Amino acid sequence: MRVLVVDDEKRLAENVARTLRERSSCAVDLAHDGSEGLFLAESNPYDLLVLDLMLPLLSGLELLKRYRQLGAKTPVLILTARDEKESVISLLNAGADDYICKPFDMGEFIARSKALIRRGKGEHSSIIRIGDLELDFNRRRVARKGIPIRLSNMEYRVVEYLAHCNGATVSKTELSEHLYDYNWEKFSNVIEVYIAALRRKIDRGDAVKLIHTSRGMGYSLRVDYPNAEEGGVAK
Repeated sequence: MRVLVVDDEKRLAENVARTLRERSSCAVDLAHDGSEGLFLAESNPYDLLVLDLMLPLLSGLELLKRYRQLGAKTPVLILTARDEKESVISLLNAGADDYICKPFDMGEFIARSKALIRRGKGEHSSIIRIGDLELDFNRRRVARKGIPIRLSNMEYRVVEYLAHCNGATVSKTELSEHLYDYNWEKFSNVIEVYIAALRRKIDRGDAVKLIHTSRGMGYSLRVDYPNAEEGGVAK
């Protein structure tokens, strides 16, 4: 998942970003004023925006309003030192999905962030099952037929994103944009390397394949029963 954090308190923003990377395997972009934050939000696909309310150049509330006016549906979590009822109502009316008041516990912040990402993907449970494959997003665990599968950090992030896509084919570009931050190398073939590794670890010669490559289109995580008819060319 890819998250944008917009906060002019640089130390707090860096702590939030580090926590998201370490505890949620997220790619994180940082902005320290509202103008830069709006530019990044408009220019990149994010799975969550973490937005401070009090920002230089453009307030968090105004950024949020403009972002929603573009038709963006990405979940937005507001960080605010203000807990007055009027402020909360204004935020929710402008399109915020949740808020948390400073200072806050990082454990609560991570829990709220994960919940918003799930809801943004149309999911309510922290556990997804695809055939006999189980992903526990809270624990970052993957198992097939009850047997745990050890994945690297990036392998987990790839399978997590594909799982959120409900069997849809995801292009290499889309997958890369949700796995890497603003500085990612757009011409790298590393995605193919991770897909190959996931196929070895998850499918393991099983007759029922879960990791699929559709030539010229992208990748998907879905049940493919032997001899079942399907459109497109997949392997």
